[in-house]
Amino acid sequence: MSPIALSPALQNLKPSATLAAAAKAKELKSKGVNVLDFTLGEPDFITPANVREAAIAAMNAGHTHYTPSGGIPELKQAVCNAYLRDYGLQFKPNQVLISNGAKHSIHNVIASLCGPGDEVIIPAPYWVSYSALVELAGAIPVLVNTTEASGFCMSAEQFVNAITPKTRLLMLNNPSNPTGSTYPVAQLEALARVAVEKNLLVLSDEIYEKLIYPPTEFRCFASFGPEVAARTIIVSGVSKAYAMTGWRIGWTIGPVEVIKAMDNLQSQETSNPCSISQYAAVEALNGPQESVEAMRVEFEKRRNYVMERMRPWRAKYGITFAEPGGAFYAFFNVSSCFGKQLPGGIKVDNATDFCTALLEKGHVALVTGDAFGAPGYVRLSFATSLELLKAGLDAIESFLG
Repeated sequence: MSPIALSPALQNLKPSATLAAAAKAKELKSKGVNVLDFTLGEPDFITPANVREAAIAAMNAGHTHYTPSGGIPELKQAVCNAYLRDYGLQFKPNQVLISNGAKHSIHNVIASLCGPGDEVIIPAPYWVSYSALVELAGAIPVLVNTTEASGFCMSAEQFVNAITPKTRLLMLNNPSNPTGSTYPVAQLEALARVAVEKNLLVLSDEIYEKLIYPPTEFRCFASFGPEVAARTIIVSGVSKAYAMTGWRIGWTIGPVEVIKAMDNLQSQETSNPCSISQYAAVEALNGPQESVEAMRVEFEKRRNYVMERMRPWRAKYGITFAEPGGAFYAFFNVSSCFGKQLPGGIKVDNATDFCTALLEKGHVALVTGDAFGAPGYVRLSFATSLELLKAGLDAIESFLG
């Protein structure tokens, strides 16, 4: 009999669906297949030169040792400066915690605030890790289904109806992964009013805050007044805006007592984030911001191209979608293909089948919406070149016949 017995939480934990899809694509590539991969949500740009140079300077200056567990003072101040510059919001360094990426930040928030039996409201579709991280804490994800017609945005009425005496937290992702939806300002403010009325905390995941496409407007959740700010825990980082996914720097901004508890947790779990990455992130936030806009403009071109190519799919294939106002994802409903004979005698019954068949027969890798709480949908990341996007969309159309 094996002495190995995994904890109940780990027994039920599934691997990240996006990473699993990317692994399948990589496996096919290793066999010599030319796979067009649109699974991972990371910018294809290299980290800006000034940030890379700051990392080299930090190494040469000897900043290669432990730092305070919650991050260096310079980076905490840089985060405060950035929010004052960009949103007119005033925070103090003791309201900021630096972590090993935004996913780590989210884990810290949930682990610090939630326990067995607590409920966490999550609008669906949602990023794959949200429900998993909630369940790891022993808490219960309460999924609120949104619709394509609503732009995948939860209404204030839906928020109110989901609240129970056990509700501990609302997790909001704006702009959204996987849908690219961005909340209209009035709708976001209505959610903020509910949070104040019901005295609830809101974890606002704003990692895609710099990737917004006109006429969409982004508002930081904490910007709706002092009462809202007192109940808001902001999570963001440098991964998406500065093409720094591998540097693993995220941050949390929130009430001092929450940040202190998270710092205690982080000191026991991971100690400090990478020292060199922290100094690079200081330069990213304090230095020139032109590269952020340059990358956003390029993403907007790609977004517009993808939408232009996909709009005819509504009439031609019955494929529908809400056009993204932010992030770099196209999220579309392929349920019109279910149960039908596709070219090559292929038959699919759900979104996971669709993605598997598309990968094996069309050599295009997407992520199934089943993993995002959205059966019938698939996600395509357009954080890649126009050339690759053209080839991928051509291949999808060929697969659909």
